[in-house]
Amino acid sequence: MTLGDGVVRFQREFLVSNTQEFSTPEQVSVALSKQKYIANDEIATTVYLTDQLSKPLLLEGPAGVGKTELAKAVAGAAGRELIRLQCYEGLDETKALYEWEYAKQLLYTQLLRDKLQDTLADANSLAAAADRLAQEEDVFFSMRFLLQRPL
Repeated sequence: MTLGDGVVRFQREFLVSNTQEFSTPEQVSVALSKQKYIANDEIATTVYLTDQLSKPLLLEGPAGVGKTELAKAVAGAAGRELIRLQCYEGLDETKALYEWEYAKQLLYTQLLRDKLQDTLADANSLAAAADRLAQEEDVFFSMRFLLQRPL
């Protein structure tokens, strides 16, 4: 996954199971070479420590220096799925993780207007109507109104 201007981040939470744990930096180097990636000692040791400490690996640099290729090689060597997120100015966690589809939610509400009137018809006060509507909250705040995002 790419963050910002040239930062690649892998994080255990985003990776699929069936993973291989590395027992030594040399094992990392061999695994990366099987992915057709030649890693020097610094890279192999960094990837090994990242794996052992279950911490993210952040790589930074200009375009074309191999950040994404290292991410692909590590993911392949570890048997993990790589999720790549191309970032841009204005991208925040709500756009990367989820986003409400308000228009669909509003349309759904309009379509259910008659049913809402039936549900709230015998409510004696605004508070009672709000309480009754709160019981139906999962209808309006459910997965059907979330837009899929990369993460």
